[in-house]
Amino acid sequence: MKSTGNEDRTSRSMSARMGVGSWIILIVLLSLLVATGVVMYFGWTLGNGTDVPTSGYAAMALGVIVSLAVGFGLMALLFYSSRKGYDEPPVLIVPENDSVESKDAPETKQNR
Repeated sequence: MKSTGNEDRTSRSMSARMGVGSWIILIVLLSLLVATGVVMYFGWTLGNGTDVPTSGYAAMALGVIVSLAVGFGLMALLFYSSRKGYDEPPVLIVPENDSVESKDAPETKQNR
């Protein structure tokens, strides 16, 4: 089958999008993910045999409930503001009794 050369263009455009800064960010984020996994593994294995008191479970449940409530509340506000038009760009509303001449005339300071 004949090659159209699209594969070469795709790889060139992909490397053009991924500059040095993007690769550095990707490497840093992946290393943070691996470090989090290592800390999780050691915390899970070294904490073997310890008991969590009832107050610890209550605090964890309260933290989860509050976090979910904040997330749901923020999403509700996001949808509310979007539906009510609060996310639209600002528009200058000129009153009907304003004449065109008053907009074109320079402002003068009046001494009182």
